[in-house]
Amino acid sequence: MQHALEADHLAAVAALDGRRSSRRALLLRGSVWGLGHTITLLTICGVLLLLGEDISARTEAMLEFAVGAMIILLGLNMFVTLWRRRPHFHIHQHSHGERHMHVHTHVEDPAPHPASPHEHKHQSLGLRQALLVGMVHGAAGSAGLLILAAAAKSIPEALAYVAAFGTGSILGMAALSFVASYPLRWMERCANWASTTAFVGIGCAAIAIGASLLGHSWNLL
Repeated sequence: MQHALEADHLAAVAALDGRRSSRRALLLRGSVWGLGHTITLLTICGVLLLLGEDISARTEAMLEFAVGAMIILLGLNMFVTLWRRRPHFHIHQHSHGERHMHVHTHVEDPAPHPASPHEHKHQSLGLRQALLVGMVHGAAGSAGLLILAAAAKSIPEALAYVAAFGTGSILGMAALSFVASYPLRWMERCANWASTTAFVGIGCAAIAIGASLLGHSWNLL
């Protein structure tokens, strides 16, 4: 579970959760991230353990480079989301000559109402994105885990170790998303400038961490 608290994981979950979602949706998104992480860990480590192979340093650096690029994209997506939430001003003139200005945003209506197919589509997209991010993270972390698993006395024991690690990742990311939902939901209720400033900070932090990973992995390629 401690693995879930690494800087790149924190950046990814903050960027993924930086949108208007219920606490339950954030918990589900974190769990799906952990599931994707576990799927690639079990697949890559399982195959390589059975073949008696390992991951080269260059391949590990390439996977880390992919993670860095992905986190930068998540950070940039935060700014796209903020841009879509900006207020829009429309002026209408009626036939009698009176003019009215209307202000609105594209933020979802917070009032309770039946879930529409459009909302289900957005939720499904968020889960697929979380699964993909988790799978990329899992691929990048497989090299280090493989070294630890290789020290096991047998292949079944090594696979059990990987499975236990993956289970911890699922629980850790679910718990992290649940805890993160409190400040994220609080920021949404703050004044617009405070909420925007906080989410800009999350986006900038994600981009900075992604760039750091790119720089580190580039030196190893």
